[in-house]
Amino acid sequence: MNKDEESGERTTPRSGTEGTDPGDGGQQRTEPGGGILMGRIFGVPVYVAPSWFLVAALITWVFGGQLERVLPELGAFRYLVSLFFAVAFYASVLVHELAHTVVALRYKLPVRRIQLQFFGGVSEIEKESETPGREFVLAFVGPLLSLVLAGVFYATMYAVEPGTVPGVLLAGLMISNLIVAAFNLLPGLPLDGGRMLRAIVWKITGKPMSGTVAAAWVGRGLAIAVLIGLPLLTHTGVLGNAPQDIGGMDTVTDALLAAILAAIIWTGAGNSLRMARLREHLPELRARTLTRRAVPVESATPLSEALRRANEAGARALVVVDGHGDPTALVRETAIVGVPEHRRPWVAVGGLAQDLTDGMRIPAELAGEALLDRLRETPATEYLVVEDTGEIYGVLSTADVERAFVQAMARPSS
Repeated sequence: MNKDEESGERTTPRSGTEGTDPGDGGQQRTEPGGGILMGRIFGVPVYVAPSWFLVAALITWVFGGQLERVLPELGAFRYLVSLFFAVAFYASVLVHELAHTVVALRYKLPVRRIQLQFFGGVSEIEKESETPGREFVLAFVGPLLSLVLAGVFYATMYAVEPGTVPGVLLAGLMISNLIVAAFNLLPGLPLDGGRMLRAIVWKITGKPMSGTVAAAWVGRGLAIAVLIGLPLLTHTGVLGNAPQDIGGMDTVTDALLAAILAAIIWTGAGNSLRMARLREHLPELRARTLTRRAVPVESATPLSEALRRANEAGARALVVVDGHGDPTALVRETAIVGVPEHRRPWVAVGGLAQDLTDGMRIPAELAGEALLDRLRETPATEYLVVEDTGEIYGVLSTADVERAFVQAMARPSS
């Protein structure tokens, strides 16, 4: 599956689809929106979201009920066996996500993190594949690994006695991995099958956006089908269960599960469309065109005098320079606004400035994703934009970048 915001996220739904943490010292730690850091594989941090514990408890309870019918002699011990199944199942989901991660790293696509969460996992891949062929392979390897795992569990079942704890666990893991593979192969975003469909349409039309639109709308159709069809299939016995009467707690549970799955698919499809539109308009974000003209002032210059010079020059930013004319700091726009007009003659610009760091110096030719990556590396409200020669070109405000981004996203896609 996919996320949103800045990444070509792969998710693995089931029941079957903002940065790394340096120096964690091997300790469990949390990241906003990430959860608990469990470790790193191939250098990629692996997180467990708080919602996983809820799902693990649910799986433990449901599978424990199944074990009570199959192995009644286990007694309360069945819940410990069920908890082991929940952990093993999510280990299978992790293998699914690692397949995406390994291929992404092979294609030199940065992977921000892997997260195990409610209804599965997600591999946050930060860049799009360069070709439809790579996109197809990157999407297909996850379900393929799930199918391989199902085959391994099936083969291992012959080494144990049926009707025993190992036999039941292996059968459950085989079935759950088949469900993971089958569900992810459905041809709609944000599922892996949707990304495969996107790659096919991209290859035929030559337009990645066309592939995204087609796969996203198929994904929305799948969401509606899941919402309506899953409860009906359950109650008609098509899924292999005994037919049930409409009504009662089972009906409510089936409807809730279908609603959650449908919401995940519908939201993911919408996020995929937004991400595609974002990437389409990214080249329009250019540091040179968004930069404000700036005037150099020394640190001791009164704010009122600095603003007078800026108005005369038609500039909208102030750069603090030393005695040699070299820039040392940027006067923050929010700080200027916070100074009452009657006090501006008595306030020096140096007290309102933020010292320049290397990360706050932006080449004037930066544009698109490279520009956004640079701004993410060094968060600030203003940046000094310089020519290749080192000459000051002006000041770039993050507020201007955000405004231009919103305007670009509001324009229809080509």
